[in-house]
Amino acid sequence: MSATLISTRSFDDAEAALAHVRAIYDSGIAYLRASLQEFVAGCEPGRRVRACYPFVRVRVDTVVRADSRLAYGFVAGPGVYETSLTRPDLFERYYREQFELLLRNHGVALEVGLSSQPIPVHFSLAEHDHLEGTLSPERRLRLRDCFDLPDLAAMDDGIANGSHEPQPGADGVVRHPLALFTAPRVDYSLHRLRHYTGTAPEHFQNYVLFTNYQFYIDEFVRLGHEAMADPAGDYTAFVEPGNVVTRRAGLAAEPGDARGSAPPRLPQMPAYHLQRPGHGGITMVNIGVGPANAKNITDHIAVLRPHAWLMLGHCAGLRNTQQLGDYVLAHGYVREDHVLDEELPLWVPIPPLAEVQIALERAVAEVTQLSGYALKAILRTGTVASTDNRNWELLPHPGPERRFSQSRAVALDMESATIAANGFRFRVPYGTLLCVSDKPLHGEIKLPGMANQFYRERVDQHLRIGMRAIEILRAQGLDHLHSRKLRSFDEVAFQ
Repeated sequence: MSATLISTRSFDDAEAALAHVRAIYDSGIAYLRASLQEFVAGCEPGRRVRACYPFVRVRVDTVVRADSRLAYGFVAGPGVYETSLTRPDLFERYYREQFELLLRNHGVALEVGLSSQPIPVHFSLAEHDHLEGTLSPERRLRLRDCFDLPDLAAMDDGIANGSHEPQPGADGVVRHPLALFTAPRVDYSLHRLRHYTGTAPEHFQNYVLFTNYQFYIDEFVRLGHEAMADPAGDYTAFVEPGNVVTRRAGLAAEPGDARGSAPPRLPQMPAYHLQRPGHGGITMVNIGVGPANAKNITDHIAVLRPHAWLMLGHCAGLRNTQQLGDYVLAHGYVREDHVLDEELPLWVPIPPLAEVQIALERAVAEVTQLSGYALKAILRTGTVASTDNRNWELLPHPGPERRFSQSRAVALDMESATIAANGFRFRVPYGTLLCVSDKPLHGEIKLPGMANQFYRERVDQHLRIGMRAIEILRAQGLDHLHSRKLRSFDEVAFQ
């Protein structure tokens, strides 16, 4: 690596700073890939092979009062703030925005240089590179002696959880975090996303819908292909697992499209992407059943810094006045899912976000063509309880029923509280709109024939409501959407 790239340089222009980040990262990745190819070919490196991530740093000497309406883009006070960076090709727009906000709000230079954080060799692999089939077991063991492997100690969520305590470096300077995630943590999740969803991180959009039923995915696929047949539509491409890309009618295929192929079986949590320019479209993920899946996928999607994610699923209605097919707009959660108890204690409230709540209620009104008292008849706002026990109905009476009644819960599911709580934890605006599919406390349980008919009748409308809510949020702009309610006392500057 040249001395020019190793040196730390100062910039007062975001584009120039980003170019230096890109040069450092690309040089390091090229070095690792070339060295790895030689290793696979049987060559023995003469010394340990190492490349490090680039970093960006700001030094603030005074308390600069940024616009108090801003939710991000400024540091908490005087000090040195730094974060490592990865994949500038993927995060180009995001990094540019964060750099511009720091320059504008603090008027200090951005320092960009080579960090001391090694890039694990696994994170240097191109999408279609594989090591397992080309290395013997003995050679794989030798790999760790020659290259840096992923270090879990460098990729925990202490910053996001509020438990990170910056320590002085070798020079005695305390460097506070600039971002919620370090570069190794981001890279880890990017690889996990490819594994769990069957699609490359590049395809993910900034607005995400989660569901727990394949019926919703089937309808989203139908709507996606319908949108691609409209040459005048807003969406430019539809991407399915295996990175299978369908371009909108009239748009030429792009070079990478041909590499996609449908997998022999769907991944664990398949993702589908209805794309717009600037990643402004909609990604939908079938997370399956249970809070563990919900936490897993949101842990990883969070590193992409989406603008919002919404849960669309089915729930048990807990009130006798509810009818099958009624909607529940969550404004609070009973967290009996337990998967986030360690990272986000139960005493932390998960507040409703007015911006998302209003968009969801407006979308229900527009799609159903109901208003006023008629709308109230099918839409109930209230507390949703999420449990990790799928057969909670079989617990001794009146155990869970009493707690649900005391909490004033109106609906019960297994994923919504997890998705909302992880949105709170990772500063991603969140919302929940559920549809009542059964009422076990009142003798109306799911039966195969009844459930299938119900799902087919309600899924189309419910999905269109979710998509319309995203359109409303997108039209309002990010300044309206990103809420200060999600930011802590000494929040990181990056969104």
